[in-house]
Amino acid sequence: MRRPVPRTLRGQLTAGLVTLLALACLAVGITTALALRGFLMDRLDEQLAASGGRFAASLEHEARPDADNGPDTRGQAEATFGARLLNGTVTQAAVVDQATDRSLQLTAGDRRTLAGVPADGHGHSIRLSALGKYRVTAVEGDDQDVLITGLPLHPVEETVHRLEAVEAALFGAALVATGIAGALWVRISLRPLRQVTARAAEVARLPLASGEVAMPGPLPDTDPRTEVGQVGTALNRMLGHVEDALVRRHASEERLRHFAADASHELRTPVANIRGHAELALRHRGPVPADVRHALERIDAESRRMTRLVDDLLLLARLDAGRPLEHEPVDLTLLILNATDDARAAGPDHRWLLDLPEEPVTVTGDAHRLQQAIANLLANARIHTPPGTEVTITLATDGTGVSVSVSDNGPGIPEGLQPEVFGRFVRADHARSRSTGSTGLGLAIVHAVITAHGGTATVTSRPGHTAFRLTLPG
Repeated sequence: MRRPVPRTLRGQLTAGLVTLLALACLAVGITTALALRGFLMDRLDEQLAASGGRFAASLEHEARPDADNGPDTRGQAEATFGARLLNGTVTQAAVVDQATDRSLQLTAGDRRTLAGVPADGHGHSIRLSALGKYRVTAVEGDDQDVLITGLPLHPVEETVHRLEAVEAALFGAALVATGIAGALWVRISLRPLRQVTARAAEVARLPLASGEVAMPGPLPDTDPRTEVGQVGTALNRMLGHVEDALVRRHASEERLRHFAADASHELRTPVANIRGHAELALRHRGPVPADVRHALERIDAESRRMTRLVDDLLLLARLDAGRPLEHEPVDLTLLILNATDDARAAGPDHRWLLDLPEEPVTVTGDAHRLQQAIANLLANARIHTPPGTEVTITLATDGTGVSVSVSDNGPGIPEGLQPEVFGRFVRADHARSRSTGSTGLGLAIVHAVITAHGGTATVTSRPGHTAFRLTLPG
């Protein structure tokens, strides 16, 4: 199982600080324990060297029948061990017990261990089955024997273990205190970075795609001498550039909207005049040459198409300007029925199907604009699909709102065109053929009208199935 790794910078810095301190404490603990153990072992070796093997030499008296005295235990510490070896064989072994000597029963392994101690006068650590760990020295005696003297290692190990326990408690408390203090210190030190993060998140939540955007103010107290201050300074500079770009873009969009609105408004009168004169010339009672009549009919047709284009541009300009729409109850079921009847009349070669709920569906909005949006979707399906295509209009409700779907089994929309299908003057035919009479603004009007009503317009398409879905608040 993998141990969890802190993901936040604060957690990583705190964990790194505690880890480094733990490694330092471990190194100090190991070093002091080894130093203390070495010091205590040197003291044992000094005591053994000072004893001079007297206790081990005195064990020889027990083996001689004429001996008047027992082993010499004077000045010997409690639990001092002594052994005498002759020709590599242990002849006597005893341990000081309450100022007296106590003979030991050594195992064969103990005898081999004692026989393997070199007679060099230096300290060596061994383990005896009856006594445990001992520090011993071996020296040569006067009778060609070897005298071994030893002191127990238990006091040394106990002292070292006590030091280790004290260090573990102290270092543990130091690690806990350092972790808490380090976390607080890192939290305080990273406070400017949290401000940078909060400001960046605030900017990310702003609708920067279009319209006028109120950018937040710059970050205060950005010290360029620190790394966090440098990040804050860079963010302030970037926010300034973004705000300047947004202001310029909004001003350009406003100028474009005003131009489109003014141009559309100004064009309505001359286009109407051209259309009127064309109609008047076509109603002339006298004979009109065929080529002149054809030219007048083309003028009338193009003026009608230009009138629709001007009206669409003017509508988009008003929607972009945020002109308020009507907010009245709209019978969406009746609206769809009327729009479908109009579409069936304009495209009798298509199959028009309805999927409506039994009860009428009512929403609040602008009936004229909603009628225009749905009519544009039906016209789009009629114009861009071949005769015989099946077009289905579905109206559905749920707990959150109302949805209108217009789907067909036509050839579909090219995949590269789908992301921008609701844009203005977007056409599947990039040659901009006028054969269909499309202005390229129908779907843009659908999107603008539904958005103005607080809804959404989406499209999904593949060969054999295309569906436009409009959602409106309930």
